[in-house]
Amino acid sequence: MAQAYMTETGSGGQEPDRRAPRLRRLLTSLRTDRTVWRRGIVLAVFAVLLALVMAVHAQIPNRFGNLGSLLETFLPWLGLAVPVLLGLALFRRSATALVAVLLPAIVWVNLFGGLLVDRTGTGGDLTVATHNVNADNPDPSGTARDVAASGADVVALEELTSSAVPVYEKALASTYRYHSVQGTVGLWSKYPLSGSAPVDIKLGWTRAMRATVTAPQGQLAVYVAHLPSVRVKLKAGFTARQRDKSADALGEAIAHEKLPEVALLGDLNGTMNDRALNAVTSQMRSTQGAAGSGFGFSWPASFPMARIDQIMVKGVEPVTSWTLPETGSDHLPIAARVKLSATAS
Repeated sequence: MAQAYMTETGSGGQEPDRRAPRLRRLLTSLRTDRTVWRRGIVLAVFAVLLALVMAVHAQIPNRFGNLGSLLETFLPWLGLAVPVLLGLALFRRSATALVAVLLPAIVWVNLFGGLLVDRTGTGGDLTVATHNVNADNPDPSGTARDVAASGADVVALEELTSSAVPVYEKALASTYRYHSVQGTVGLWSKYPLSGSAPVDIKLGWTRAMRATVTAPQGQLAVYVAHLPSVRVKLKAGFTARQRDKSADALGEAIAHEKLPEVALLGDLNGTMNDRALNAVTSQMRSTQGAAGSGFGFSWPASFPMARIDQIMVKGVEPVTSWTLPETGSDHLPIAARVKLSATAS
C-alpha cells in the first residue's frame, strides 16, 4: 500500500515537471524566435482593420450606396471573423496575429457583450407583441391564432392586405375586443382603444398609425409602423432613401406625442444600430436591449440574421422581451412585457 501511494504521488508530481519545460520553451521561443513575431503580419492587419470597422462604424459614410447603414444592419455578424482569425493565427503560430486578434474581440464585446447577458425580469403590467404577417401569408388565420396564443394584451400587425383583414378580425375577435385597422397596419387590444388615426410617414399611403390604449394602470400611446423596405442592389447599393425619410417623419410624430408613456411596435426595416433610424432610436429604448436575452433576431424567419422588427418604449419600463415561434410569415413575431410608470416601483 505504501509503495502504491508513493507511486501515485511520484507520478502526480512528475506531471507539472513535464509541463513546466514546455511552458519555458514557449516563453523562450517568444523571446528568442523572431519568426514567431514576423509570421502572420497579413492576419494581424486584417484583425486591426476589422476592429477599426466595428469601432468607427458610425463614421462610415452613407453617401455611397448607404454603405454605413448596410454594415450596421449586420454589424453583430462581423464577430464571426474573430474565431476564424484566431484559428488562422494559431495555425500560423504567429504571436503578432494572436495579439492583434484581441483588438476586434474587445471591440465586439464592448458593442454587443451586454446582449449576451440575460436581462429578462418578472412582473409588469402589459404584454405587447408585433408581427409582420407577410402579405403572401398562406395561413393568416393560423398566424393570428399563434400570435393570440402568446398572451399579449396588445398586438400590432403589419403588411395587412384588404382581403386578409377580415380573416384576422375573425380569428382575433374572441381574444381582443377592440381593434383598429389603418391602411396596411392594425392594432388589436384587450383594453379600450381611442384616438385611432393614421400617421403620415411621407409615403402617400397609410403604413403607420397611432392609438391610445387605456389599460387598468393608465393610458399608453401606441404607434404601429411598417417603414418602407430596403434592397441591396449591385449598382445602387443599399437603397434605403424612402425608409430613411419615413423614419424621420415617424420620429417627428413621436416627438410631438402628448402622452408621457409611448410604445412603438412594428417592422422598421432597420436595426437599432442603423444611424438612419436615429430620429426614432434616439428618443426610445429597445425592449430587447433593455430587458431581453440575446440579439432577438426576427428576420428572415427561416434563419434570422437581423432584428428589423422592433418594440421600443418611452416613459415605460421594459421588464422582459423575447421572440415568438415561427408562423406562416417570413418574419418572426416579437413580444415584450412592460411596466407603466404609474405603477413603477
